[in-house]
Amino acid sequence: MPTISVDKAELFERLGHQYTTEEFDRLCFDYGLELDEDTTAEVEAAIKKGLPAERPQLKIEVPANRYDLVCLEGISRALRAFLGKQDPPQYTLAYPPGGEKDLITVTVSQETQRVRPFFACAVLRNIKFTPTSYASFIDLQDKLHQNIGRRRSLVAIGTHDLDTLTPPFRYEARTPTNIAFAPLGRETVHTAAELMQIYESDKHLSRYLHIIRDSDVYPIIYDAEDHVLSMPPIINSEHSKITLETKNVFIDTTATDDTKLQIVINMVASMFSEYCAEPFTIEPCKIVFPDGSTRISPDITPRTLTARASYINSCTSLSLTPSTIQSLLTRMSLSPTLSPNDPDALIVSLPCTRPDIFHEVDIMEDAAVAYGFNNLPDIFPQTSTVAQPLPISRLTDVIRKEWAMAGWVEALPFILCSHEENFSFMNRPDPGSLAVKIANPKTLEFQVVRTSLLPGLLKTIRENRSHALPMRVFELSDVVFKDTSRERQARNERHAGAVWCARSAGFEVVHGLLDRAMKMLEVPRIGKGDGRNVGYYIKEGDDPAYFPGRAATIYYRPPPPKTSKTGELADETLHINQDRDIVIGTLGVLHPTVLEKFEITYPCSALEFNMEVFLKRS
Repeated sequence: MPTISVDKAELFERLGHQYTTEEFDRLCFDYGLELDEDTTAEVEAAIKKGLPAERPQLKIEVPANRYDLVCLEGISRALRAFLGKQDPPQYTLAYPPGGEKDLITVTVSQETQRVRPFFACAVLRNIKFTPTSYASFIDLQDKLHQNIGRRRSLVAIGTHDLDTLTPPFRYEARTPTNIAFAPLGRETVHTAAELMQIYESDKHLSRYLHIIRDSDVYPIIYDAEDHVLSMPPIINSEHSKITLETKNVFIDTTATDDTKLQIVINMVASMFSEYCAEPFTIEPCKIVFPDGSTRISPDITPRTLTARASYINSCTSLSLTPSTIQSLLTRMSLSPTLSPNDPDALIVSLPCTRPDIFHEVDIMEDAAVAYGFNNLPDIFPQTSTVAQPLPISRLTDVIRKEWAMAGWVEALPFILCSHEENFSFMNRPDPGSLAVKIANPKTLEFQVVRTSLLPGLLKTIRENRSHALPMRVFELSDVVFKDTSRERQARNERHAGAVWCARSAGFEVVHGLLDRAMKMLEVPRIGKGDGRNVGYYIKEGDDPAYFPGRAATIYYRPPPPKTSKTGELADETLHINQDRDIVIGTLGVLHPTVLEKFEITYPCSALEFNMEVFLKRS
C-alpha cells in the first residue's frame, strides 16, 4: 500500500480536533487505514539539539486503489465525512458565461496515435494557493505518476498557469528535431533531441526517457501562439510554470490507457477544486479528436449502483434498515437514496473520486467499515465443513518429511523468474510454447512463470554461498506450463527438486535422494527390460543443463490401465510410449557454464521430477 506524509497540524486543524497518536491511530484503523509513523518525537528531539527540523508529519498507509486518499485534501475530506462533520462534496462543472461555445478547445492530431493517443484536460479558476496546498498539489501529481500512472508510462500529468497561455491548444506529435522550447527550470531553448541527451544524467527525469525515446515522434502541446506547454511525459515548459501566485490552472493529462486517464484527470481536478473561489467547481474543456468527434473533459458525472439492504445484512450478519444503511454510506462519502419502487433497495450515487467501487459488494464493504468491523457480531457459520489436504499435498508431505529428516533444507524461492534464468542460464532453449510470460513485468527478475525448480534453488545457493559446505537444499512446489487444451491456457504441475553443492560433484548423493523418495512412495526400482508392471529406472540423458556423460533421465512405468470386457481401455491414460514408460524428470552433475551464470564456484548435482504421476487415478 502507498504511504503518504501529511502535515500533522494542518490535518488536525481540518478535522477540528487535536488527537493523540493513539486516538488518531484508532481513527485510521476504523476507516481502514494504518498510521505508520508520527514524527513528532523526532522533530522535538531535533529542535532540542538545535538542528533544523520540519513540521511534524503523519505517515499513513492507504489502500492502493483509493486514489482519493493520497493527498492531504482527500484524506481530510474523507475523515471529516466519516466523523459526520461534513456532507460529501458535490462536484460540478462550471461553464463560462457563454456556455459550451466559450470552452477552451484542444485539438488532437492524428500523429499522437503513434505515441500517446489519449488526452484529457480541465481548468481550475480563481484558485488560491498557500505554501502547504501548493506542495500538496505537486505531491499529488507525483503520487499518481508513481501509482496508477506506472511511473508516467500509462498516464502523465502537466499543470500550467493559464494566464501565461493563449487558447485554443493543440496536442500534436512531431519529430524530435522539430520541437524546441525552454524546459522547466531552464531559460535556454533546446530541441527535444537535445533534451533527451541533457536529461540522461538527470537523476529524476532519466527514469522516464525510455517511454518515448524509441518513438519517431514525440508528443507536444502548443497554445495558439505556438508556446509549448509540455512535452509529456518528460517535462513541462518554463513559460507556463505554476507558482504560488497562479490564479487559473490548466491541467493536461496524456495516456496510453483511457480508463486510467479519466481517473487521473478527475482526481487531480476534484481534489484541488476546493481551493477555487467557488469550491468544488471545475471548468471543463472541449477536446476535438482526429476523426472529428468531440468530448467534454473532465467527465465527473456520478455513477449509480443499486445496493440491497438484504444483501448487506446477509454479508455482515446484521439487521439494519435501509435508512440506517443510507446513513452509514453517507459517512463513506457516497450519496445514497432510498428506492421509491423497492423498499429493500438503495440507489447509490458514486462520486468521480471513487473509481474503486465496481459492484454491490464494494458498497457492502463501505457499509461494514462505517458500522465498524469490530462491532460486527460473532456468530457460528450456518454450514460446517471438514477440511482435508489435497491428494497431491499429502503426497508432497511424505517427500518433504523424508528429505528434511535426511538433513536437507527446504527453500521457498519465488515462482516468477527472469526469462534468462529459466532458459539461457540453464542452457535450455525456449520453444515459445512452454513458459507463461508476464505481459507487463515490473522488473526483469519477474518475466516468466518458472518451468523448473532448479533456477530458484541455484539462486538460493548463490545468495548463501558464505555458508559451510556441503549445502543441501530442496523444494516441493508447482511449476507452470502453457497448455492450450485447458480453458485457462496453462496448467500447474507439482515437482520435487533438490541441489547438492560441495567440493565434490555428489552425483551419488542426489541419486540416493531419488531412491529414498521412491522407496517412501512404494515405487520399486526396475530395469528397462524388466517385466514388472510398476517401477522406475534411470537412463543416460542429454539435458544441456547437465555435464555430458553425467546426466540421467528418470523413467516411470505406471500401473497398467484397466481394461473393459471387450479388452479396450476403460479410462484415459497418460501419454506413454509403447512400453508405457514415461519421462518424469532428470538428475545429474550441473554443467560448469550453468554454475558460472549463477555465480556458483563449487560443483553441484541436481535432481528434479514430476510428482503428479504417482497419484492414484480412479
